[in-house]
Amino acid sequence: MLTTDEITAMFTDCGALLQGHFLLTSGLHSGQYLEKFRVLQHPKLTSGLCREFAERFQDAGIQVVVGPATGGIILAFETGRLMGIRSIFTERENGKMSLRRGFHVAPGTRVLVVEDIVTTGGSVRECIEAVCSTGGDVVGVGLLVDRSNGKLDLGVRTESLLRANIPTFLESECPMCAHRVELVKPGSRELPV
Repeated sequence: MLTTDEITAMFTDCGALLQGHFLLTSGLHSGQYLEKFRVLQHPKLTSGLCREFAERFQDAGIQVVVGPATGGIILAFETGRLMGIRSIFTERENGKMSLRRGFHVAPGTRVLVVEDIVTTGGSVRECIEAVCSTGGDVVGVGLLVDRSNGKLDLGVRTESLLRANIPTFLESECPMCAHRVELVKPGSRELPV
């Protein structure tokens, strides 16, 4: 089992913890950003992290692993491979997270949802709703990083590999905005190396 220090070292060694002024998917602002793809680009590291999900949920009777696009696709695939079960993903269609591409979860199917980094849990909640709308039974959620530091309640068993207490701000209360620090939306432009 990986320790918190080992997982933190993965992010640090890959240069995944960035400093600046970032617009998060949640709409909140932050002075720090975890660029998960700097870790997930390494198959050996990704497999080790997904092995943690597989081990933590090995006795939960999971039948399919689901991840929200984009980072959740990689995590769902590798976790499903390690568990020897199917993996699928949700993606946005007309602004709503949905199962597409012929993916289906039969009623009563025991599902593990995996996600990369959460702040408010919006995408994970939408993924859970998409699965539950088909009658699937979400029995657990695996998070690579929980930026809420354990405050997030998704209504099901949740296992976070790493908890981080990284402050976030509404735009109107953001100290970086007040100091006119350039706002960067990760994924939309080149981030520092």
